[in-house]
Parts: sequence; structure tokens; C-alpha cells
Amino acid sequence: MTRFLLPLTAFALLVVVLVVGLKHAPQKSIIPSPLIGKGAPQFSLRNLFDGQGQVNTALLKGRWSLVNVWGTWCAECRAEHEALLQIQREGQVPIIGIDWKDTDDEAQSWLTQLGNPYETVGTDHDGRVAIDWGVYGAPETFLVSPAGTVVYKQIGAITPQIWRQKFLPLIRQQGSASAATPTGPGA
Repeated sequence: MTRFLLPLTAFALLVVVLVVGLKHAPQKSIIPSPLIGKGAPQFSLRNLFDGQGQVNTALLKGRWSLVNVWGTWCAECRAEHEALLQIQREGQVPIIGIDWKDTDDEAQSWLTQLGNPYETVGTDHDGRVAIDWGVYGAPETFLVSPAGTVVYKQIGAITPQIWRQKFLPLIRQQGSASAATPTGPGA
């Protein structure tokens, strides 16, 4: 009996330590991004809509941009889609989409059905570009400054509240030194 009691006690203590650690961990929902404050990763993807043109890093220079990584298979992407459409209607920033690990037909059908918030969409069939951006799950959205610097990373769906509280203040600081300062949970 003691042969089973000792491992069981050790396991129970380990669980208690982990639960207490997780409960008291600062910023437990924040995963730092090494891209914050650095130039956006170089990429070039085939354009979803014309199949010939390129969606690339050059599109991010000279203006604020959102880079949104999404997929038709992603439930959270569907949940955030209406917020992206609203952001697009407001016209504050263009949204560049990176369609991650989809077929072109699925992605085009999805955008036709739900509406297209994107200025353009690049297709990342093999996921290599998403890896360069440090994406590990969709949706993830990056705010890129006019200088081409990643300023903020949102892991998970953008909501109207997140847009107003996290993204808009950074965009409105355009021209000030604080706009180029790394901020947000990925900093």
C-alpha cells in the first residue's frame, strides 16, 4: 500500500504546485513575441484572388497595416470576422490577410459567403510564412507601423473592444515617438 501512496502523494503535490503557479503567474495569458519592435518578416505569397500577383512585405511600408492570419477551418476566425469587416468599413488601416493552410476554393468561398475585409490575401498553403511570423494558432493579428515595424500582436480573435483599447491608441500615436516603441502583450 505504501508503494502506491508515495507516488500518489508526490503527484498530488506536483499538481498543487502547478495550480498555484499558474494562478499567481504574472501575465499568464501573454506569450511574448520576438517580432515586437522589429521589422516585419520578409514574405512573398501568391495572391488568392488573381493567382498571379504577389502579396508581400512591400505592402506594409509607408502606412499602418494589420496582418491577419486566418483559415476557414478556424472557429475563432469566423467569430472575429464581423469585427474585421467593421474595421475595414472604418477605413483606419488596410487589412492584409494571410490565408493559412487552406485550399484556394475554400478560402474564396468563405470570403464570398461572409464578406471580404481584406485589401488583399496571400495564400500560405504550407505554413512557412506563418512560422516566420511566429504564428502557432489562428487567428493572430499584427499591427505594423508605416516604418514596417511590428508594433503589436494579438493572439486570438479581435473584438471591437480589443480594437478600440489596444490597436486604435497605437495607430493614433502616428508620428509620435511612442508609436514606434514596442508595446502590448508581445513586448
